[in-house]
Amino acid sequence: METVDVAYKLQRFMKAQLENLTLTVTSGGVDNMEKYQYILGQIRTYEYLLQEISNLLNKKELKENDAGNIIKLD
Repeated sequence: METVDVAYKLQRFMKAQLENLTLTVTSGGVDNMEKYQYILGQIRTYEYLLQEISNLLNKKELKENDAGNIIKLD
């Protein structure tokens, strides 16, 4: 299995976990402030990690496409 495949699978898992945590908070599944703060910390962590994985994958895609081609960014 290639590194990129692992990154995409990890990204899918993290998105599912983030969705579950968000659903828990928005549906009233939190019964105290300590649990709420803990889940918010998890949400922030997943969002940060997903952004980092996305940045790494985008850099890899740009390098793969960098065969003397001009990439338009607008």
